[in-house]
Amino acid sequence: MYEIWLTLNILFELGLMYLPVVVGTAALWLVLMVVAARRGQPAWCKAIKPAIVVGLAVTAITFAITPGLTQSSFANVSYWVDWGNLLLYAASFGAVGAALAWPLAATMCRQA
Repeated sequence: MYEIWLTLNILFELGLMYLPVVVGTAALWLVLMVVAARRGQPAWCKAIKPAIVVGLAVTAITFAITPGLTQSSFANVSYWVDWGNLLLYAASFGAVGAALAWPLAATMCRQA
């Protein structure tokens, strides 16, 4: 339980440290959504599949490079909490990638 609480505290502190990046990413997503909505008939449903593919690709890449970026290795990821954290960090970046790709794909796949 301690490890989970420690992880939540670390995530909170990282969120505060990178608050401008978080706000900027949210603003970028909002701008992309508005642009997609104003440029004709965006195909929101058709754009889900490409967005999911982008999200899965970002998740896989993030999962593979995160230990190296933190000056660690997969050999040091030995505890189930470490694997869970790594997977959730990668999935979070994948979700952001999918969210940013969705309005772009919807704009590219406009309805007739």
